[in-house]
Amino acid sequence: AAALIKRYVGLGNPLNATALNAIGTRYVCLLNATELNMIDPSSLKLASLNPSACSQTTKDILYSKAKQAFSDQKFPAYYKLIEPYLGGAPSEDLKALSRDNVNMQVTTLVTLKRDSLMTLTPSEVKGLLGVNLADLGKWQNKSPIWEWIQTQKQSELDKLHIGLTGGTQEGYINIITPKFPAASSASLGTVAMTLHLLPALLISFLMMSVSY
Repeated sequence: AAALIKRYVGLGNPLNATALNAIGTRYVCLLNATELNMIDPSSLKLASLNPSACSQTTKDILYSKAKQAFSDQKFPAYYKLIEPYLGGAPSEDLKALSRDNVNMQVTTLVTLKRDSLMTLTPSEVKGLLGVNLADLGKWQNKSPIWEWIQTQKQSELDKLHIGLTGGTQEGYINIITPKFPAASSASLGTVAMTLHLLPALLISFLMMSVSY
């Protein structure tokens, strides 16, 4: 399929709506960045594609083109057209959508670009999901929602009233503990001795500081 697409483009044929519908969702992920950039945004108005299973680069390029293609549409028509391409949406576009009562499905939310999702506040996620907010609770122990929850204040999560837990408590921050190679018994002994001597070393340091 990739060879056929390359041959088709190599002969100077355009990736218009007819070609995109022939390629379809099944093979759209085979298009490379050069081929994707050849697509005229207006062609997406007549094509039926869903790049959710594609690479992030493909999602980013097609989202940008879809946004151009559908920019003349009003809500809710715009959202229905742009929804399959939201996996490439930057955070600022998602924040804007959160103010438009789009009633996003949770299955769409979890396929958003990870960096974009992590910047959304609980109130913005609520704005995106609308009537589907309660479904978020089914995902609280699954990636990427669990990771998103851990970056939010628990007090803000509580305002959603859907029982999400695992957020940061007031006065605390979540710290990801780095993993270190296992220490040898010799190094552990050195560490233990250092910890044992630490109070005495601190006292000596303080005494020296006072004497000066």
